[in-house]
Amino acid sequence: MELNKALNIEDLRAIARKRVPRFVFDYIDGGSEDEIALNANRESFERLRFRPRTLIDVSQRDLGTIILGGQSALPAIVGPLGLLGLSWRNGDLELARAAATAGVPCVLSTVSMYSLEDIAHECDARLWFQCYVFRERAVTEALIRRASMAGYEALIITSDFPVAGKRERDLRSGLLPAAKLTFRTKLDILLHPRWLMTVAMPRPRFINVERALGAGRDAASFLPLNMFDPALDWDDFRRFRDLWQGKLLLKGVLRPDDAARAVDCGADGVILSNHGGRQLDGAISGMDALPNVIREIGGRASILVDGGVRRGSDIAKALACGAEAVILGRAVNYGLAAGGSAGVSRALEILRDEFDRTLALTGCCSSADLSSDLITTV
Repeated sequence: MELNKALNIEDLRAIARKRVPRFVFDYIDGGSEDEIALNANRESFERLRFRPRTLIDVSQRDLGTIILGGQSALPAIVGPLGLLGLSWRNGDLELARAAATAGVPCVLSTVSMYSLEDIAHECDARLWFQCYVFRERAVTEALIRRASMAGYEALIITSDFPVAGKRERDLRSGLLPAAKLTFRTKLDILLHPRWLMTVAMPRPRFINVERALGAGRDAASFLPLNMFDPALDWDDFRRFRDLWQGKLLLKGVLRPDDAARAVDCGADGVILSNHGGRQLDGAISGMDALPNVIREIGGRASILVDGGVRRGSDIAKALACGAEAVILGRAVNYGLAAGGSAGVSRALEILRDEFDRTLALTGCCSSADLSSDLITTV
């Protein structure tokens, strides 16, 4: 299937599945353990139904909105996503360029395979930086300072990573920083020559972490021992607030009391997320957490929802339930794996068109018109 014939995100997923080796697709597509949390992210949207208004003049519609104090052409943010160089050569840059063209913010991951400085230099998107907190705090602080110097407007501290989730698809394929690929995976790579021609390397290289470590230190050896820090706590978050002068968000929030505490510690917003179903299996979804968080901190900070967005109608449901915007993960990564920047642009085009249609069909002329009375649960 050609990209321009993809009618929805599932079509892009099907193209990606054929184009990349199984270990890459499973990394993009999979979750932890039984993937209950992964599936819950979709189910939380599917349980919601619209109660549309009728006989409303919707001939003029405005899809733009304000996210974290800045203008966005759509109530959505691209990323953060790791190992994008396995989906397409210079995948992080391709993603950022597509986000810039679409007029939406883009989040760069700590484990990106393209320099954060080079992304900022080569792309004019609204850039945010997602930060994992390493055991070796000096490395984390160095990354934060670099993002600030490069002009990133927001910092996202990811809090739901004290230990690694059990991602069984990745464990079977050998996609681990210090592991060797299995013979079956190597054979699978050889059977995908088109993928080999459009990736930088068949093994991850963590450029930003390498630069933070300095000469003589290997990121692939550093990450397994340092990436997960069970000691991360609220005191650390306060220190990051003091270190970072821009907008600060906490990602991995699913409880209203944690959301309130984050705001009290100086967060400008929270991202309701179960890490795309890739950490604690059985965790509630961001959408399921949204109503209680809205009641707790609504109006005090930005509230973004992450996980399970596959349709433009999902964006509308999140906004109607009180979210400021959604984070796009797999939806745009399927596009990247299917066709690079053009695939990401196609994913965003599909979601934009579906969101526009949903506005019209629910009797709304703008994102601001989406309200809770439009939604019911089945």
